[in-house]
Amino acid sequence: MRSHARVVIIGGGIMGCSLLYHLAKLGWTDAVLVEKDELTAGSTWHAAGLCTHFAHHLTIMQMRAHSVRLYKSVLAEETEQPVSFHPCGALRVTTNPDRMDEFRQVQGIGRFAGFDFHVLDPRELKKMYPLVRIQDLLGAIYEPLDGHVDPSQATHALAKGARALGATISRHNRVQSIEKVKSNEWCVRTEEGEIVSEVVVNAAGTWCREVGAMMGLELPVVPMLHQYLVMDRVAAYAELDRELPIIRDPEESWYVRQEGDGVIIGPYERSGVAWSVDGVPKDFTMELLPPALDRVQDIAACATARIPVIGEAGMKTIVNGPITFTPDGNPLIGPAFNLTNAYLLTGSSMGVMEGGGAGKFLAEWIIAGEPPMDPLPVDSRRFGDYADRAYRVDKAIECFGRQFGIHYPFEERPAGRPRRTSQVYNELKDSGAVFGAAYGWERPNWFSSKTNDASTLSFRSNNWVHAVRRECESVRDNVAVADLSAFAKYEVRGADAFDFLDQIGANRAPQRDGAVALMHCLHRSGGIESEFTITRFAGDHFYLTSAAAAERRDQDLLRERAQGYAHLSIVNVTKQVGVLGVMGPESRALLHECCDADLDSAGFPWLSAQQIEIAGIPVRALRISYVGELGWELHVAMDKQRELFAALMTHRQKYETGWYGAFAMNSLRLEKGYRAWGMDLTTERTPLESGLDLFVKTEDREFIGRDSMLRRAQDPERWSMALLELDEAGCDPFYSHIVFEQGEPIGMVTSGGYGYGVNRVLALALFRAAPTNGQNLRVLILDQPVPARVLDVAPYDPDN
Repeated sequence: MRSHARVVIIGGGIMGCSLLYHLAKLGWTDAVLVEKDELTAGSTWHAAGLCTHFAHHLTIMQMRAHSVRLYKSVLAEETEQPVSFHPCGALRVTTNPDRMDEFRQVQGIGRFAGFDFHVLDPRELKKMYPLVRIQDLLGAIYEPLDGHVDPSQATHALAKGARALGATISRHNRVQSIEKVKSNEWCVRTEEGEIVSEVVVNAAGTWCREVGAMMGLELPVVPMLHQYLVMDRVAAYAELDRELPIIRDPEESWYVRQEGDGVIIGPYERSGVAWSVDGVPKDFTMELLPPALDRVQDIAACATARIPVIGEAGMKTIVNGPITFTPDGNPLIGPAFNLTNAYLLTGSSMGVMEGGGAGKFLAEWIIAGEPPMDPLPVDSRRFGDYADRAYRVDKAIECFGRQFGIHYPFEERPAGRPRRTSQVYNELKDSGAVFGAAYGWERPNWFSSKTNDASTLSFRSNNWVHAVRRECESVRDNVAVADLSAFAKYEVRGADAFDFLDQIGANRAPQRDGAVALMHCLHRSGGIESEFTITRFAGDHFYLTSAAAAERRDQDLLRERAQGYAHLSIVNVTKQVGVLGVMGPESRALLHECCDADLDSAGFPWLSAQQIEIAGIPVRALRISYVGELGWELHVAMDKQRELFAALMTHRQKYETGWYGAFAMNSLRLEKGYRAWGMDLTTERTPLESGLDLFVKTEDREFIGRDSMLRRAQDPERWSMALLELDEAGCDPFYSHIVFEQGEPIGMVTSGGYGYGVNRVLALALFRAAPTNGQNLRVLILDQPVPARVLDVAPYDPDN
C-alpha cells in the first residue's frame, strides 16, 4: 500500500468508486481508495439499482443523467466489464391532481436540460404497461431514458476503470484515525499503515458519521431501514416480448421493477425505522436485518391491487437493509465545513442512482476548486450545528416517509421544528406569523388573521395571497416590521480588514466610515459564490451579513481567503445579533418616536450605517432596503431584541404599523427587479450575466474571477438575465419554468410571483440565448404557455 497519495477516499461503495474513477479520468491517478471490507459492503450491494432522471432541481437531474449515461454504455465500453444496465424506462402513476402538476413541472425542467419526459393519459399508460389497472388513475409521467443497473457490477466496473488508469484500491483495511500533520496534509491511519495525502474524502456511506467523527465533524445523517420484496415468476411478465418500465405509485408509496420473470416490490412506509443512530456496529458489513413484513405488507398489497398479476406470485425473499438519509433527503457533496482539503461524498438515500454523477461532480469540484454546477441542493455545508441528534432523526424519518412526497413550491416540512428562534418569535407567533424554516431559523413567511394557520400546498392557488397583499400595502403605504434575524453575520476586524475586503469580490469595499456596499465574491471561473452586505464602522472594523443558508459556506470562504493576512479577525456572530426590518414611507416617523438621531436623508443617507440608540438600546442601524422603500435594518444584541421590538410597537397604532414576511418581501423585491442569492444568483452565472453591473468595479484592481468574468462578458453566446412581465393566467410563476421564443427553449425562470404594488405578474429569467424579440416570449407554467415580455426598467420606482 502507498504511504503517500494526492487523495485518499474512504469507502468502497458506488460513491467512492465513482469518485476514484472520475478523478483518475481527469488525471489525478495518484489516488487511493480504502475500504474496510469488500467493495460494495454497505448499502450498495443490497440496493435495487433503480436509475432515474426525475428530479426537481436541474443540478440533481443532470447528476442523475450522468449516472445513466455512465452505466448504459461508457463503463462497459471502457472496462469490457458488464454492468447489466436495463434501459427499460420508467413510469410514475397518480390519482392526485397536484401530482399531475408536479409531473408537468418536472417535464419542463427536463425539456430545458434536454431530457424528454412524457405526460400520459390513462389510455396511453395502458398501452405502455398493459398489466396495470387504470380505472382510477388521472395519468402518468414516462421517463424513457431511465432503467436499472446491477449495483455490484457497476461498482466493480468503476473500480476496474480506476485501477486501469493508475489509481489504487486497498480492501479489508479499516481506517483507524484521520488527522492533520505539520505539513498541513492529512494522515489517514489504517490497519495496514499510514497514508499521508493532500486531500481526504469521506465516502463511507453507512459509516460516514464514524469517519466524520475522526475528521472532527458531526454529520446529520441517519441510517434508515428499507425493505423490498423479491417475488417469484409471474407468468404474465414471462410471456412479454419486452421488459416493462419501472413503475412507481407515489401516492401509495411503492415501486415495482421487473426482475427476470418476476418483480421487485419496494414499499416506503410512512413512518420509517431509524437504525443504529448512535453508531453502526463495528463488524456490520454485507449483512441484512430480519424481515419486518408487517410494516410493509399493506403497501405491497396496494402494488398488487394496481398490478393484479403480481398477486399470483410467491415471495422469494425480503431484503431489509440500511440506507442513509439527510434532513432533506439529498446527499452531502462538497467541502467539509471548517476543514481544508477535506470533502464529503455521502448521505445519499439513492446512492446507485446518484453515484455515477455525484462522483464526477465532486471530482471536478476538487480539481477545479469550484463546483461544476449550482451546488446549493447538495452542498455538504447546508446544515449547521442546529442539526443535532434529535433533529437529524426526526428529519430522516420525515424524509423516508415522504420519499414519494409531492415537492410543492414554498413547501415547509414540520419535523424537527422549531430549532432556531429569535427573541421575538413568540410575539410574532401571537401576531399571526406563519413560519418557514431558513437554515434552522423560524422566519415568518406571512401573517394570518387566524390562529395556528398554515400555508396551503398547491402549484396553483394559495391561501396567503390576500394576506401578502395587505403586507405589501403596509410597506408601500405606511410602515411594516419584519424579523430578519436569520441573516448570517460576521465581525471582521484588524489592521488588514480593509485590504482583505477590498479584494474579496467584484465591488469595492466601503471607502469611508459609515458606508455600506453590496459585494459579490466570485469563483475563479467568474460565477457568483457569495453575496455580502458590508458595513464599515472604522478602517479596522467591518460588519458583514449574508444569506441564512450560506452561513457555513460563507464562513469557509472568509476563512480561506483570509490566508496570508496577519492582522485580521473574523468572528461569526449570527446567534448573538437579532435584526428587525422597519420599512415604508412612515418608517422614519416611527423611529423618531423613540430615537433622537438625525434620520433625515442629509444626516442619514441611503447606503449608510450609524450606531444609534433607540429607546436607550444600542442599535446598529443600516439604511438599506430590499423592498424598494425608505427603511432601516436594526441590528441589535439578541438579548435586547424583544425590548427594541416592544419600544417600536408602543407606537404601532399611530402609524398603522403592519408586518411583512418572506412572501411579501419576494413580491416587493421583484417589483424592483432585485436579484436573490441562491435563486437568481448562482455559481454558474457571473455578476455581469446576472445584470449586476452596478456592483462591479474592475478598474485598477484584481480579485478572484475578474478576468474570467470579463472574458465571458465578450462571449457572443453569453447568458443574460431579464425581468419579465407575464399575462395573468390563473397560476403565478415560482421557479424553473422554461421560457420559449418561437417554440425554442431559450431560458429558465429563476424566481417569480405577483407584484401586488403594481398589479402585475413578474419573473426573473436567465437566458442562454438572448431573445431576438423580447416582446414575444412564452413562459411554460405547468404545461400552459403564458405570454411574456421583457421589461426594460423595473415597474416600481425605476428612478429610485
